Amino acid sequence: CARARWAFPTMATVRVMIALVAMVSVFVAALWPVYVRPRVEQPRTVDAIVVLGGAHDGREELGLRLGRAGYAPLVVFSNPYVESPMLSRICHGGYSFQVECFRPEPPTTRGEAAYIAGRGWRSIMVVTFTPHISRARYIIQKCFDGELAMIDVAPELSAARWAFNYLYQSAGYTRALFETCRD
Repeated sequence: CARARWAFPTMATVRVMIALVAMVSVFVAALWPVYVRPRVEQPRTVDAIVVLGGAHDGREELGLRLGRAGYAPLVVFSNPYVESPMLSRICHGGYSFQVECFRPEPPTTRGEAAYIAGRGWRSIMVVTFTPHISRARYIIQKCFDGELAMIDVAPELSAARWAFNYLYQSAGYTRALFETCRD
């Protein structure tokens, strides 16, 4: 019966592992205020509330609550989905304020920002989820010159989802550096 023997890692392997852990730690710490604790504003009266598309994580409900509270006469929902029963219900109205839905082109934050820029609003509140706040602000400010208030929904995310969002939002930021408002 052959027994597998466990070997101690070499000193070079240990150094590489320590360097990797240090790099990941610096990455997480440096981007903590960007993705985990981004700058958000308090709700205030604006021309329109814009709810960005994404996971149905409470952002739609928050947009409707802000509309019911009278922060804007218009709540606009981005609907980049092929089919979303939730947004279909929301978009059919029945509220004490106006509701509009649009399909961004392209179906990304850049498409949403281009739509916002073409509306002539002077002030807006944008609702999205916490890890997306900073990147969405950056992209929207490339297109929209008015007063912008970013409002977040803070869903419960697992460590794996936070890791995914760090990578996804970072890739999105990198892409946004080279994009204009409209191509």
